Amino acid sequence: MTVVPERRAASHWVWFIAIGLVAGFMSGLFGVGGGVLIVPLLVLLTRFDQRLAAGTSLAAIMPTALVGALSYGLNGDLNWIAAGLLALGAVGGAQVGSFLLNKLPLRAIQWAFIVFLGAVIVSLFLVIPSRDAALELTALSVVGLIVLGFVVGILSGILGIGGGVVVVPVLILLFGASDLVAKGTSLLMMIPTAISGTVGNVRRRNVDLGAAAVIGVSACTTVTLGALTANLISPLLANILFAAFIVVIAIQLIVKALKPKR
Repeated sequence: MTVVPERRAASHWVWFIAIGLVAGFMSGLFGVGGGVLIVPLLVLLTRFDQRLAAGTSLAAIMPTALVGALSYGLNGDLNWIAAGLLALGAVGGAQVGSFLLNKLPLRAIQWAFIVFLGAVIVSLFLVIPSRDAALELTALSVVGLIVLGFVVGILSGILGIGGGVVVVPVLILLFGASDLVAKGTSLLMMIPTAISGTVGNVRRRNVDLGAAAVIGVSACTTVTLGALTANLISPLLANILFAAFIVVIAIQLIVKALKPKR
């Protein structure tokens, strides 16, 4: 159990606002939860331990993902059914991932995921999505979406990786979605998963609700700006920026994978 400090330095609240503003914009631009930014920044700038940072980040993602999904939805860039199918698979997968956390070789999984991210980066330069593309729901794609959500849930449970970094490129590359629909659908998928995880974290006192509220509200003010920016830039530039974003994530994972075991 993580003990949440009753009082925090005034500078920490300023950092919470700044972290939320940056994470919100990135969340809207890339269709991700923003945890890949929130967690390391909380650890670096406000001395959160890793577990408390992860729990706080997950709680902050809930309002951010909701506002981001609505921003994409208002422009018609959202597939509600696909998001529901992804969430259905992710909820079950997260339970499996949590169960497997201490039973599988973590280093092997980390390196396998890094290789996967490398393949995603390459593919983003080979396939440029069309803004007119539609995510068609067939019997095969329905099963595929549930399986994709299940895999994302497992990765989330084992590695603490948010779903957007996997869901967005896979929806584009394998399901033929436009980059905007992929991002909007990804954000909507995260909401039930974040709610479920936050309930468990609150019970275990692995979340600073005050910090999460400030980060979440701050992020809500910029997530729409990120979504609007995604609409304004070309699909090619969107792919390049997303590839750069994945490179940052891959570097973080490589650093973790290279750290000696305690």
